[in-house]
Amino acid sequence: MKRILTCALSFISLYANAQYAFNNTNKRSLFYAPVSDIVLITYYDYGFGAGASYDKAFADTKRHDAHPGFNFNFTYNFTPFLPLAAEFQFGTLSGGGRTVDKDAYGRYFKNAYKAMVIRADALFGSFINYSDNDVLTALKDLYVGCGVGVIGNNLVDVQRTNLIAANGPLNYTFPGKDNGLNPLVALRFGYDFKINNNFDEPRYHINIGYQYNVTFGEGLDGYNDDPKVFKNNSPDQYGQIMLVFRMDFGQTSVYSKYEGLR
Repeated sequence: MKRILTCALSFISLYANAQYAFNNTNKRSLFYAPVSDIVLITYYDYGFGAGASYDKAFADTKRHDAHPGFNFNFTYNFTPFLPLAAEFQFGTLSGGGRTVDKDAYGRYFKNAYKAMVIRADALFGSFINYSDNDVLTALKDLYVGCGVGVIGNNLVDVQRTNLIAANGPLNYTFPGKDNGLNPLVALRFGYDFKINNNFDEPRYHINIGYQYNVTFGEGLDGYNDDPKVFKNNSPDQYGQIMLVFRMDFGQTSVYSKYEGLR
């Protein structure tokens, strides 16, 4: 857990520091040739968004169900290519089933979860010179990102006893908690469609992406069984296909992007 958290935080810190230094120096850059042209990009400092997701848990049970989820986010645009966001998520995660075809022990869980994630995305436009190239212009709004957060688990339905007699006593109780908090690390990628205003400033965003969340602990499905008895090679996780609409607002800032020799 410490290694993943350290890598995620190091990525955000390293990129932010490098971007800040790049914006405030005329020295030779690692990513650019000596420059002769500067492109000025005006952008809003803040944004607020809301969206929906298609969520699926990858936990201890054999079967994994998919459910709709929802999210809200507040964004600070460190640069037009580095948005930092606080995101609130809520929805349902479930899996397993009370028959042997869905889970060998008849385990089933339904988690009405809530989560908070602090994340950063790095858009490709920060690293490429795209002004005179239509293909690169289209690619500039691709992004990769990561974040850290916490998920609040609320097991509204969980099968606590063994239902399959062939597997052991029917009075066997599966250990675990119905409620609790677990830290998580989020990894994401996607595309940010921008809609500009009359001044050619990005004002609206339609973001399509995939986010994979790795939790630490055994709270997502409510089962904390002995790994010597129940195979469990990975922590509880859940994936999200996300569609988010965001509107930017507030004061505007100007970003100086060095496009190199033309």
